[in-house]
Amino acid sequence: MAQPRKILLLAVASLLVVSAMAGGPRSVTYDRKSMIINGTRELLFSGSIHYPRSPPEMWPQIIRNAKKGGLNTIQTYVFWNIHEPVQGQFNFEGNNDLVKFIKLIGEEGMYVTLRVGPYLEAEWNFGGFPYWLREVPGIIFRSYNEPFMTHMKRYVKMVIDLMKKEKLFAPQGGPIILAQIENEYGNVQLAYRENGKKYIKWAADLGVGLYNEIPWIMCKQKEAPNTVISACNGRHCADTFQGPNGDDKPLLWTENWTAQYRVFGDPPSQRAAEDIAFSVARFFAIGGSLVNYYMYYGGTSFGRTTSSFVTTRYYDEAPLDEFGLRREPKWSHLSDVHRAIRLAKKPMLWGNQTVEKVGADIEIVVYEQPEMKICAAFLTNNHTKKPATVDFRGSKYYLPEKSVSILPDCKTVVYNTQTIVSQHNARNFHASKVATNLKWEMYQESIPTVEHLPIKNQVPRELYTLAKDTSDYAWYSTRIDFDRRDLPMRSDILPVIQIDSLGHALLAFVNGKYVGHKHGDFVEKKFLFNKPIELKPGRNDITILGTTVGLPNSGAYMEKRFAGPRSITIQGLMDGTLDITMNVWSHSVGLSGEKLELFTEEGAKKVTWTPLSKKTGPLTWLKTYFDEPEGKNPVALRMEGMAKGMIWVNGNNLGRYWVSYLSPIGKPTQMEYHIPRAFLKPKDNLLVILEETGGNPESVEIQTVDRDTICSMVPEYAPPHVKSWERSGNEFRPTVEGLKSGARLTCPDDKIIKKIEFASFGNPDGACGNLYAGNCTSPNSLKVVQKECLGKHRCSVSLERKAFDEEGKDPCPDIYKTLAIQATCGRD
Repeated sequence: MAQPRKILLLAVASLLVVSAMAGGPRSVTYDRKSMIINGTRELLFSGSIHYPRSPPEMWPQIIRNAKKGGLNTIQTYVFWNIHEPVQGQFNFEGNNDLVKFIKLIGEEGMYVTLRVGPYLEAEWNFGGFPYWLREVPGIIFRSYNEPFMTHMKRYVKMVIDLMKKEKLFAPQGGPIILAQIENEYGNVQLAYRENGKKYIKWAADLGVGLYNEIPWIMCKQKEAPNTVISACNGRHCADTFQGPNGDDKPLLWTENWTAQYRVFGDPPSQRAAEDIAFSVARFFAIGGSLVNYYMYYGGTSFGRTTSSFVTTRYYDEAPLDEFGLRREPKWSHLSDVHRAIRLAKKPMLWGNQTVEKVGADIEIVVYEQPEMKICAAFLTNNHTKKPATVDFRGSKYYLPEKSVSILPDCKTVVYNTQTIVSQHNARNFHASKVATNLKWEMYQESIPTVEHLPIKNQVPRELYTLAKDTSDYAWYSTRIDFDRRDLPMRSDILPVIQIDSLGHALLAFVNGKYVGHKHGDFVEKKFLFNKPIELKPGRNDITILGTTVGLPNSGAYMEKRFAGPRSITIQGLMDGTLDITMNVWSHSVGLSGEKLELFTEEGAKKVTWTPLSKKTGPLTWLKTYFDEPEGKNPVALRMEGMAKGMIWVNGNNLGRYWVSYLSPIGKPTQMEYHIPRAFLKPKDNLLVILEETGGNPESVEIQTVDRDTICSMVPEYAPPHVKSWERSGNEFRPTVEGLKSGARLTCPDDKIIKKIEFASFGNPDGACGNLYAGNCTSPNSLKVVQKECLGKHRCSVSLERKAFDEEGKDPCPDIYKTLAIQATCGRD
């Protein structure tokens, strides 16, 4: 009897843990001020994290880092095309385990906004739609169209039923407090005319009808039905959003873009932490109650999941970078604004709002409830270049340009959006000391001709319809017989093949010889390929490899997009131009190496690999093995020397690389590719690369990634850190004695500060990793910082002039000074 009793006790304990995790059933309602959860008004700080863009092994740490950053909510889409890749066949395992992801969020005591879609955009292949949906007869996506609505209703019902079955909605004890139907439909609604209006009402009724115990939202939808809440997407919703669709609805911001996704050919994307913090403080100042960062963690679009021309690295400039590391100061500065706003939460949610304009640029927003003796103020300077000083309730406050100061008691500045007191960092890539001396082998893809390609058609088939999103590649081939008199008589004149293509790229071969390649771009997918070719009397084989770089993800009538060669001619023949478009073409989908699965251990054994040549030709498969890199830091693959293709590690597709496509600044948009440690084993990891146009893998490098370069740049006028205060009931008070402004540095993990690389108290400038002294600096800056910080995991350096001016020789006493520090962390 002892064993059953033990099982019973364990079961009871498990139930208690689940109950504690879920927090019990919670009602979710709202009014014009905020969401109301279980009868309590809430301010919601949310971040978008997409479960398919990282392996499940990374989810817990990513979620914990989001929570440590001051978030209490996670937002995610539900990705139809990964859950139902084949009609009627569902997959919710591994990277697709939506239920596990939501439960992990709940275990951290956080809420979830579930964006069911089913249209997502998200720079995701086909905007989240499965390819098979395109081939449903008579279908028109995102319109009042019976075939589309039938499949959408079936899918959305399946998702909602799954959430209900797993008890994941807040009224069931789960973390989901909001759900979204459709996505940014206002961008395309006019294209569908009356069917657009009918569809959006139908979509709202669908969501609410399937589950009406939590609110439903729509974003970028001016004419949102009254049954849902309309929300804002953008960078500055405090100033661009006209408000929700009703006076009884809260002000919600579903996408605050932390940077911008990148497409191949783009320069780097950046958005300053100061600008994001300003936008957040402004939004809450005017009465906002939910902000969601898109993205908070972008992650990696593995395999073929990116939409047209989008890089695999997604929103790397987010507070958590592609590798899950904290991007500073963005992560910390936003964490600080969350804390500052929370200190003002009670006055904001229970006080009365007054707004005072002081001149053209200064705005003072006050929330006050005299009976409760609570008051909070937001002091805004909207001028983008000039600081200001403002009088407020008998005191003067310095406001840097384009900033908001937060005063949770209407007296004390605890935070200014332009003044960063949190630390900065820089990302470093290091060649692995273990995964070195890669021994490469190669296998050349054969170039097929008409007898090898099974699909026959009079003209070249449209590429999307041909490949059906099963591969990026499809072969086209035709055969032409020429008489000697058809060809140019002069040896210095060659015929020219011209291919008019709708995109995205192609490689051309004549009689098995590589002619060249060309591609379109993100804006203009179509292009014209022109190359001289060598023809011979008799039989000639013209072979084209059409390639795609993801399916479209946005715009109206997505089901009507096309790609691939449209017309093919040969110019410069003795009889003029020959149109071979209708010459009868043979086709096949995919490369032979894909079908053999050369990127797996079993597949790699099916062909004979040869030692690496110095210069590989087009369509070359490359193979090597490496041991797992040292330590625990994230791992990356630097694709130096390569051009365009795909990467696999132990059979896991890391995605498309395209380092030969240079941005306007002369550099690849993306050079390093994330290898999650979850994909690795201790020894003999198989790395396979498909190189499309030719490259040399000898420069390819396996690296580890860290953010062990940490910095601080704190001006004298900065307030003490926001963690120096707390609110207890109606009382606002300091948590430490002797409040002081200062620089604070903390090494990641359990590392310590090994070296102070730079220190200057004066007017330094630059960015972390590239700081430099101005024309004024204290000569003993380095000595002061070394004394306080060397050998410590965490340190703080007070901004007191006397500490830096022990000899009484201040070189510039009349300016606001800044303390800038750069340090390197390492193991003890």
